[in-house]
Amino acid sequence: MGKTYEQLTLEERCRIAELHRAGASLRQIAADLDRAPSTVSRELKRNAGSRPAGYRPVFAQQQTRARRWTGSRLDRNPALRERVLADLSQGCSPALLAGRLKLEQGKTVIGCETIYRFIYAQIKRTNDGRWRHYLPRAKSRRGRRAKKGGSPASFIKDRISIDHRPRAASDRHQPGHWEADFMLFATYGQNILVLHERTSRFTTLVLTQNRQAEPTALLLAQLLQPLPKHLRRTLTFDNGTEFAEHHRLNANPGIATFFCDPHAPWQKGGIENAIGRIRRFLPRRTNLNTLNPDQLLRSILAYNHTPRKCLDFLTPAEQFSKLLHFKRDSTLPLSGE
Repeated sequence: MGKTYEQLTLEERCRIAELHRAGASLRQIAADLDRAPSTVSRELKRNAGSRPAGYRPVFAQQQTRARRWTGSRLDRNPALRERVLADLSQGCSPALLAGRLKLEQGKTVIGCETIYRFIYAQIKRTNDGRWRHYLPRAKSRRGRRAKKGGSPASFIKDRISIDHRPRAASDRHQPGHWEADFMLFATYGQNILVLHERTSRFTTLVLTQNRQAEPTALLLAQLLQPLPKHLRRTLTFDNGTEFAEHHRLNANPGIATFFCDPHAPWQKGGIENAIGRIRRFLPRRTNLNTLNPDQLLRSILAYNHTPRKCLDFLTPAEQFSKLLHFKRDSTLPLSGE
């Protein structure tokens, strides 16, 4: 086996400086440190040289660290950096990207923490906050945001609590259990209906003119009716009055409806997570009146074709296709046509 070398510590460098100023020879310094004379000679030549101040231990320690640092993995590998930034810009989180690369290459390529450190280092180094948009939540610094209070509960006719929902809907192993909610935007009256399948995480968006209860129920029925029976078992809502006509769905398309407990939107966590991811493409400030239909289509395509760790790094579109037992368009209808 080859020889191994142990770097000098800061304490040893301080001792070298002290003995060197006292006029000790290289061999005397080496004997005091129990080091080879060549190690002491090399240290003094490398970190002192012709400097007027002579050998300084703190400067020598800093120089050693600087020589050993080779830069971020993504700085040293342009091809990997290009792939990482491209996938991040398409909506992949660092954890999903790291998992997908491992799935594709059969080995760990890069860790999610390395990606996070690289992005935050770029924000600090360049003082350019636009780098934060490569991250799912577009946060300029790490940490949790304060939570806001929920909306008040509403009384809804024939409302059935989520406590009575079949247990199979909770563990996500049985397909056909859906969640529905609205994405709201800064301009009053602008909203998008979101429908989310719990097992595959498949999600579809529908641009709507309003949030009235009857049109919402009819639109949900229109979206779910074409699906096979095993893919339309239950549908879960929050307590918004826009879902007050939910009972229309019980007969046609024959799907059981349930509601979260008051102030507990986390009980339909699948769609809450999906909306959070889609917000990257459609932030709250988006003006839907100026939104190109292709932009809405690209947003939901990006979501449904992004690999998910919970799906063993398959995409929601791939997983939903398995549930259908045949290849199907990954978007479902994107309008109420």
